[in-house]
Amino acid sequence: MNSRERVIAAINHRQPDRVPVDLDSTALTGINASTLYKLREYLGLPGHPIIIRDLLQMLGVVEQDVRDILKPDVVGLFGRYNFVGVKDTGEYQDFTMIDGTPVKQYKGNAFTKDAEGRIYAYPEGDAAVKPSVVMPPSGYFFDNIERVLDFDESRLDPETDFANLYALIPDEDALYYEKESKRLYDQTDCAVFGNYGAGGLGDVAHLPGAALKYPKGIRKMEDWLAAHIIYPDYVDTVYELQTQAAIKNYEIYHQAVGDRVQVVIVSGTDFGTQSGAFISPALFKSMYKPRFKRINDWIHEHTSWKVFYHSCGSIVDYLDDFVEMGVDIINPVQFSAKGMDPKFLKDKYGDKLTFWGGGVDTQHMLPFGKPEEIEKEVENRLAILSKGGGYVFAAIHNIVAGIPPENVMAVFNAVQRFNGIK
Repeated sequence: MNSRERVIAAINHRQPDRVPVDLDSTALTGINASTLYKLREYLGLPGHPIIIRDLLQMLGVVEQDVRDILKPDVVGLFGRYNFVGVKDTGEYQDFTMIDGTPVKQYKGNAFTKDAEGRIYAYPEGDAAVKPSVVMPPSGYFFDNIERVLDFDESRLDPETDFANLYALIPDEDALYYEKESKRLYDQTDCAVFGNYGAGGLGDVAHLPGAALKYPKGIRKMEDWLAAHIIYPDYVDTVYELQTQAAIKNYEIYHQAVGDRVQVVIVSGTDFGTQSGAFISPALFKSMYKPRFKRINDWIHEHTSWKVFYHSCGSIVDYLDDFVEMGVDIINPVQFSAKGMDPKFLKDKYGDKLTFWGGGVDTQHMLPFGKPEEIEKEVENRLAILSKGGGYVFAAIHNIVAGIPPENVMAVFNAVQRFNGIK
């Protein structure tokens, strides 16, 4: 099998010739630029500034020379704008991370630094407005800034407050998706992952509106969660309008990319904490599940894509609902969270859900474990999850900064050994 055939077999619950691998095809399975830079040095590859793919998480672009060694099977179709709404024109500016790692950011970004060493970035690269994200002095990624601290409940207007969620894909972007999907499909033998998550209802990463110069409405995470009870009509209207726009946009997206995309992300909303559900299963069933099902049903009825949902934490209480609403793939499969035992999940849901991730614990094992301990964990996860297909290997979320390069290589050495690659 080539990489694309391997992934297609796995996500259709057929046993592929070997376990397919993902690194860098999504903003959820990437690698921090600092770690990537050190990994290139460790591998003896030419050193140069790392291009930043995802500004918020400071994920770097994994180039072909690294891919040739690590052998991932998936490539990502990404949009043209970064987290703060700055367009990738192919021109870049220099940026230095706290540990001295040289990187390249989109040229249109605007950055400032305060006396304490905090670095700020601005929506649409406009330094005349308030910054929307900040990197702490000792940080390796940016955090959202909550700019709408108070709201007037008498002026809440969901149709205007969150109008950015309902916008349709412009023709210029659709043409880009068409051209780029053809390039990825024709010039690689990899599966193509569509990074167009139009259905992320309540995604708190996007709630503060980092790409908006003047965000309005309920934007603080705690206020938004409380609004489900205090202002249910407001939240309901936002979700309904977003759902309607998502279906229209997936229609446009499909016209652009066709069947060249094999997997598309619908939602990156986190529904789990380390110890349990974020919201009650009853509220999920009433406010989220019917809308997710409508989006998933449209995709399944009109495309060949598999539907990918990301949620960190313990989501075991939602998995029956995920199956019923038509989710094909879940990520990152956080086995360190309560109730997320790999054998239990594979035994109960392995014929219904594809697990994409879960390959190594990035909270504890990857940063602090020894290479031999990491290899043992990876091999154990592969043995459990790979049976009968329904599994794509990736770490549990992104490989963050501060991971020793030998630990990163321990992961991929274990995968290749399991796959019989010498």
